[in-house]
Amino acid sequence: MLSITPLYAKTILVVGDSLSAAHNIDEQSSWVNLLRQRVQAPWQVVNISASGDTSDNGLAKLTRYLSANKADIVIIELGANDGLRGLPLNGLQRNLGEMVGLAQKQSAKVLLLATWLPPNYGPTFIKRFNQVYLDVATQHQVALIPMFLQGVAGDPALMQSDGLHPNQKAQPIILNTVWPRLQTLLNN
Repeated sequence: MLSITPLYAKTILVVGDSLSAAHNIDEQSSWVNLLRQRVQAPWQVVNISASGDTSDNGLAKLTRYLSANKADIVIIELGANDGLRGLPLNGLQRNLGEMVGLAQKQSAKVLLLATWLPPNYGPTFIKRFNQVYLDVATQHQVALIPMFLQGVAGDPALMQSDGLHPNQKAQPIILNTVWPRLQTLLNN
């Protein structure tokens, strides 16, 4: 009897906010879709990111997704909205830790993507915000990109008029920032 192997046997799951949900740009040009084009079978990319999502929303979505599906790699890109809304950082740390734990219970590898807040949030809050990601990555021993918008954020040519969201030209740069750490997870 002929056995048929599914074309996509492994899943990269992206759970994020507007930075991964193609906010105000053509979805086909988003860094997540460019990732979809770069990876090859047996890998598929599933994106459950949505504009406005906080770490609370992300935890709920990830819990639902993983209860019904398997993911081999989980990319967590959340926290910007928590920071912009001034939500308690202990909640962000707890939620990120729970998301990492859920993924690891399923034997998924995790890549944590952090971003920086605008300077008007003040150096103390920003330092504490950045430390959350370092603490979660260290505690759970997961890969971290401390600024996945490196080379993009703050460059008016690469940002939308709101100054918060990368434009279409920035998307390949974002993918190239994420790719080396992700490629390590894909190869191991």
